[in-house]
Amino acid sequence: MKAISISLILLLAGCGFQTETADLIVHNAQIYTVDSEFSTHEAMAIKNGVVLELGPERQILNKYSAPEKYDAQKRAVYPGFIDAHCHFLAYGLGLNEADLVGTSSWNEVVTRLQSIEMLNSEDWVLGRGWDQNDWDINEFPTAEMLDELFPDNPVFIRRVDGHAALINSKVMELIDLKNQEDVPGGEILRDENSVPTGILIDNAISLAENVIPQPSLDQKTQALMNAQRDCFGVGLTTVDDAGLLKDEVELIKKLQDDGELDMRVYVMLSDTPENMEYYCATGPYKDDKLNIGAFKFYADGALGSRGACLIKPYTDRDSTGHRGFLLSSVEHYRESAQKLYDAGFQMNTHCIGDSANRMMLGVYAEVLKGTNDRRWRIEHAQVVHKTDVPYFGAYSILPSIQPTHATSDMYWAEMRLGRNRVRRAYAYKELLAQNGMVTLGTDFPVEGISPLRTFYAAVVRKDTKGFPAEGFQMENALSRQEALQGLTIWAALSNFEENEKGSLEVGKMADFVVLDRDIMLVPDNQLLDVQVKATYVGGKQVFAK
Repeated sequence: MKAISISLILLLAGCGFQTETADLIVHNAQIYTVDSEFSTHEAMAIKNGVVLELGPERQILNKYSAPEKYDAQKRAVYPGFIDAHCHFLAYGLGLNEADLVGTSSWNEVVTRLQSIEMLNSEDWVLGRGWDQNDWDINEFPTAEMLDELFPDNPVFIRRVDGHAALINSKVMELIDLKNQEDVPGGEILRDENSVPTGILIDNAISLAENVIPQPSLDQKTQALMNAQRDCFGVGLTTVDDAGLLKDEVELIKKLQDDGELDMRVYVMLSDTPENMEYYCATGPYKDDKLNIGAFKFYADGALGSRGACLIKPYTDRDSTGHRGFLLSSVEHYRESAQKLYDAGFQMNTHCIGDSANRMMLGVYAEVLKGTNDRRWRIEHAQVVHKTDVPYFGAYSILPSIQPTHATSDMYWAEMRLGRNRVRRAYAYKELLAQNGMVTLGTDFPVEGISPLRTFYAAVVRKDTKGFPAEGFQMENALSRQEALQGLTIWAALSNFEENEKGSLEVGKMADFVVLDRDIMLVPDNQLLDVQVKATYVGGKQVFAK
């Protein structure tokens, strides 16, 4: 009997039966690794926050013991989603403002503002999310009704895209708006008597922003924690925050170092003299949670507020010749590009209109000089002239796109651009062909935070009600595999992080998300019903449902 027991032990040892230890085993799963072969596995072992091994169910369970096991119950597991363009801190701060998203009329905006709890006479009324293109009367509102309802309170409510804002007379008085001249790269809308209506576009918004009380350190800290909570709940494990100041980056790092902020953050620094002076001297920075690798610039405004810079006039403003505007001089972009190139930073520029895209592609080309591995990005790349598309491939420029912009804008984009030019907009498949990849994001809080809605918009190109029936310009829809890659490995590549995240492979960070249904297989009309069951960062569960 003793001899049999010894033989059994030797046999089990020879088979490797739980001879190695792990911290976590995920099993009974359909794991999409998103590796170069787009392979799938049933189980994986994780140790010290990284993937130890993937393989068949019995192989992993027989080889490894672990104090924690996660039975996925045949559910699909994917690399943690990466939002390659968002405003993480701004989203968190916005949770304390009036939510004006989805309002169907100016009256509904006003009603929501009235629902704000009792204000003191000097309290600011802040809100964001209105879009006049969604209203029956799709013209910009004026300050008149705000003046009636809030005669003593300064009111500042930002349009959904962040490129236009409405202020009331109280704010106009604070900034002496009636005596202000138009701001370069911006516009103060005025009535037929040259009296300001309260609408500020692009750079003119800063006139009002400069007098809004800034959030305290505690408020920013809470905003980051709230943003993290919501983002983990939708399966995000890395966010690219597009536009941060030095003190905000330092706060993020402190919270990460203190173990309070588990979200991984790729920082795009704001284009400010202070940021340029400090970071071009110190250079990029990277650790497991924080990556300071890019600067974010704005070339133009937004299509919805007619601030996007177009080659030819807006179709619905053709009589006035309005083409939008650049937000800074070409010389500024050119000088900044060379500084960033020399300092080793990525340059990521917001470009909506075809004129803005053309200008920035040309600036990039002057500095990059040919194919390269600098991975400079055009953020949005919404309207690109057909003769300019080859710049992306010729100079290794990455399109950073937000598919939900297409499905949000499709109702009115043709009014702005005309039938022919709108075919050049949101051309994701064409852009993908240039470098064999695109990187996907939401631009939240401009859009919702869910990467699953990004996936749906990229693949199906319909709104949440299934409109239009045949999809919007489906020749530029992405395949499901391409959309998943855009949310994972291609996003990691755009951040110079492909060696540590973006796919579930041995040695990479164990960042992953478990969904209740497989987005690679469910019918199109069920994609928006898919729910996140669990989110893990470095093998640590940060969300469960």
